[in-house]
Amino acid sequence: MSDQQARRRAGGGRSGKRASRQASQVKALPFIERRIPYYEILDPAGLELIEHNADTVLEEIGIDFRDDPEALTLLKQAGADVQGERVRFPRGMCREIIRKHAPAEFVQHARNPERSVTIGGRRTVLVPAYGSPFVRDLDRGRRYATIEDFRNFVKLAYLSPGIHHSGGTVCEPVDLPVNKRHFDMVYSHIRYSDKPFMGSVTHASRAQDTVDMAKLVFGDAFVDNNTVCTSLINANSPLTYDETMLGALKVYARHQQATVISPFILAGAMSPVTVAGTCTQILAEAMAGMAFAQLVRPGAPVVFGTFASAVSMQSGAPTFGGPEPSMVLYVCAALARRLGVPFRSGGGLCASKVADAQAAYEAANTLQTAALAGVNFMLHTAGWLEGGLVMSYEKFVMDADQANMLGILLGGVDLSVNGQGLEAFREVGPGKHFLGAAHTQANFESAFYRSPLADNNSFEQWQEDGALDCEQRANRLWKHLLETCQDPDIDPGLDEALQDFMTRRKAAFPDRDY
Repeated sequence: MSDQQARRRAGGGRSGKRASRQASQVKALPFIERRIPYYEILDPAGLELIEHNADTVLEEIGIDFRDDPEALTLLKQAGADVQGERVRFPRGMCREIIRKHAPAEFVQHARNPERSVTIGGRRTVLVPAYGSPFVRDLDRGRRYATIEDFRNFVKLAYLSPGIHHSGGTVCEPVDLPVNKRHFDMVYSHIRYSDKPFMGSVTHASRAQDTVDMAKLVFGDAFVDNNTVCTSLINANSPLTYDETMLGALKVYARHQQATVISPFILAGAMSPVTVAGTCTQILAEAMAGMAFAQLVRPGAPVVFGTFASAVSMQSGAPTFGGPEPSMVLYVCAALARRLGVPFRSGGGLCASKVADAQAAYEAANTLQTAALAGVNFMLHTAGWLEGGLVMSYEKFVMDADQANMLGILLGGVDLSVNGQGLEAFREVGPGKHFLGAAHTQANFESAFYRSPLADNNSFEQWQEDGALDCEQRANRLWKHLLETCQDPDIDPGLDEALQDFMTRRKAAFPDRDY
């Protein structure tokens, strides 16, 4: 490699500036309005069969609600058969409760009202990845995440026009005590972004801390009557809800905050190996959780969620981007629409350890499937590596590029007078080109998506620019974004109140690693 190429690799240079200009071409919208049809793979008879089987599971086998006597009491009062911690639901009970009370869509309000999102209907909200204990970048490799990494990813999500939501635990800041890190995570979402965010679910008290911090931002009465937080509640598949998830769910539901009720399934280990069997289990678990939320507070917003992938029958390791999880996603999206609630699934999922071709095609398979299926809340859109163990800086901006493209795809075909292009045909006529046409010139800035990462230059120009691969270009881009980031404005009084709240609460109990 020449000295000139080395200098180009080390700095942002021309390619960094070009990426910045191209990124600015994407219009930042609070969420995507879908204008294309849903892709369906089952007819109504097939969907009805799975619904029937899910009711059979709920009625004959049941769901365990562990270590939560209050939950068992509520379920028994509603008509469920409670034997110890096993709860069996009369056929159709969960569906009836959900259809009667759960909203078909809801608004999650953001600190900046222009960033508020509508979740449900024909809208799609793209959300960063969630829960990784490790982070990775080209410079420092794989390492445990810190609160600095957490802030960085919040900022990258804030700066990404195709990402509509700040997310939740974008990575685990392991440099902070387990029982207190939620304060700093929620604060980072509020301080370094003005997009909507997710709350803590690792303990009921941490969910309550999230609600209390949200009340400082929005006011007590507003929070108790409007949704300002959407948080993830995982079923402990198969067919179990534990005390931790139930405790957090109850806190959020009682305060009118949304919960994403998501069975977490690796098919073959945590569900049957078949697509239909896995969909049956997902529907049963999700309906039980969503119905329970309505018993806690009728009308509390819920999202039918699923995280479903498969395990290798040879090694037992999780796999991503395969055809069977895509079929599960298509089926469950249709089931959610029939149930009348928003749907969560999808994301840039992959098993690769680095942001390579495997990461790209596995992530693209799931992202495209989720977009076509009709996902409303797409958690894990950006950053996911190594089966979710790693949040990658380079992959985050690569996935954010894909998110921009999904927004255009779901926006559908422009059939306006300008979109039809007849004036261009009249001007150019046969045998000529359209490059200099008035219609082309008028649409030059907005015609075709321009990726901030993809290289479409000649081989010679690519060499001149440093012969960088996509991961290296992504490395430059995320650094450029963070270096030039301007944090959103926040009222100094609010910032002081949040920090005072955290200081007082942290002092009230000792640090713990659980």
